[in-house]
Amino acid sequence: MKSYAGLAGQYDAFTGDVPYAAFADFYEHIFSTRGKTPRVLLDLACGTGTLAREMTDRGYELIAADASAEMLSEALDKFADSDGVPPILLCQRMQELDLYGTVDAVYCSLDSVNYLTAAEVGELLRRLALFMEIGGVLIFDTFAPERYRALDGQTFVDESADALCLWRAEFDEQENRLVYGMDIFQRVGALWSREQEEHAEYAHSLDFWRGALAEAGFYDVEILRDGPQSDKGRIFFAAQSSGKGMRNHG
Repeated sequence: MKSYAGLAGQYDAFTGDVPYAAFADFYEHIFSTRGKTPRVLLDLACGTGTLAREMTDRGYELIAADASAEMLSEALDKFADSDGVPPILLCQRMQELDLYGTVDAVYCSLDSVNYLTAAEVGELLRRLALFMEIGGVLIFDTFAPERYRALDGQTFVDESADALCLWRAEFDEQENRLVYGMDIFQRVGALWSREQEEHAEYAHSLDFWRGALAEAGFYDVEILRDGPQSDKGRIFFAAQSSGKGMRNHG
């Protein structure tokens, strides 16, 4: 079952509480504390491009990648009136990332990295090490496994004026993942349409992330608990690339 297809058109309405400007401020704070002034950024799993637009308006050049063509179609519309350089939009899965050159920094927001299995995380980090400048900053956020387990059996509703999303969460201990099914109802004239999606996120531990980053050659790994939505359990990682992937590739 395809993810982020029917949801794409209503994603922004359902996530209106996400403080994208605060995410951008936090990323820039991390750049500053690490003595970096990046110019070219990769927005990994960019979704509908709200944060990419925020970073573009701040003067950065962006590559924005997402696995969903529908989400990227929504993103494309956000740059029609931008004064900045429109980003390069790539329809790619994270673990299949393939760039034409290197970037100065990478960020991946809203626990998108948790859509990857352990093996896929390793592949993603190896690819990032290949496509990042030496010393480039990587930032992403996640949740502790306990947070995913706590959602088991719960049902949630998101709604807007013209849509409603009902999602049910189930945690699979054997697979170490949270699976949630979505029923998305959208108003079409006097009627309502219904679409279904299934999403899965893997409950990787903080030690897992430390080990995976070290294995891929990232250094100065830092765990930050004072970022946006930290009150909801969001945990940020920041690290820098040693260029290990570039040396191995050569």
